[in-house]
Amino acid sequence: MSTITVKDGTEIYYKDWGKGQPIVFHHGWPLSSDDWDAQMMFFLKQGYRVIAHDRRGHGRSGQSSEGNNMETYAADIAELTTALDLKDAIHIGHSTGGGEVIRYAAKYGKGRVSKAIIISAVTPIMIKNEANPDGLPLSVFDEIREGTGFNRAQYFYDFPIPFYGWNREGKTIQEGIKHNWWRQGMMGSVLAHYEGIKAFSESDFTEDLKSLDIPVLVLHGEDDQIVPYNQAPKAAALLKNGKLISYPGFPHGMPTTEAETINKDILEFIKK
Repeated sequence: MSTITVKDGTEIYYKDWGKGQPIVFHHGWPLSSDDWDAQMMFFLKQGYRVIAHDRRGHGRSGQSSEGNNMETYAADIAELTTALDLKDAIHIGHSTGGGEVIRYAAKYGKGRVSKAIIISAVTPIMIKNEANPDGLPLSVFDEIREGTGFNRAQYFYDFPIPFYGWNREGKTIQEGIKHNWWRQGMMGSVLAHYEGIKAFSESDFTEDLKSLDIPVLVLHGEDDQIVPYNQAPKAAALLKNGKLISYPGFPHGMPTTEAETINKDILEFIKK
């Protein structure tokens, strides 16, 4: 396995395939780099170098008891991209990974990141507060904490249903995808997943978004039941060079269930 050891001693697992301009993929909570299979294969075949890591506490990376927060997630990526000497890179993030992309690009990406794509992302901030009155109440995230921390196996078995929109009329559960989601989730650390809920729900990316000059593509499904669609136009409006594409009826997990559409739109954006 390919790993690097970051400054606090945590091992970060990554995949690094192919040659050409690098594309770095940042997965969502509570998954792993395996969630990018459909994109890794597609962009590898298009002639890109494709890289994806397992976030600390997720997948095959080390299960540290500290650092399960957005600042450390971004710092880990900075160490990985420095170790691999990535320049002119495109960074793509889904859900929590979208926030990670924006924080990394704003804080560490100057001279290294050429474009970014955020999909179903938690930006600019999810939780309801005075500055974000139409956000989700704390009780929503407390319910996720309770299920994750104290009933994880069953909670993660049920979570893919709304994640992929299979509770909508006419939709059929794809058992392989459901079991793969559960497999990825259960590989990780329950502590990292529990603490990561605060990271994805309460991190505020407003200033990060405002600071970016690079082109950023914002993709979001209008039937996202995990990260509400209203996040996307708010994030796009904060960007100096942002573009929003919305998809009627698409769920939160659209990079998997709608890979053909998503990959085509990302490729078009990258090639411009």
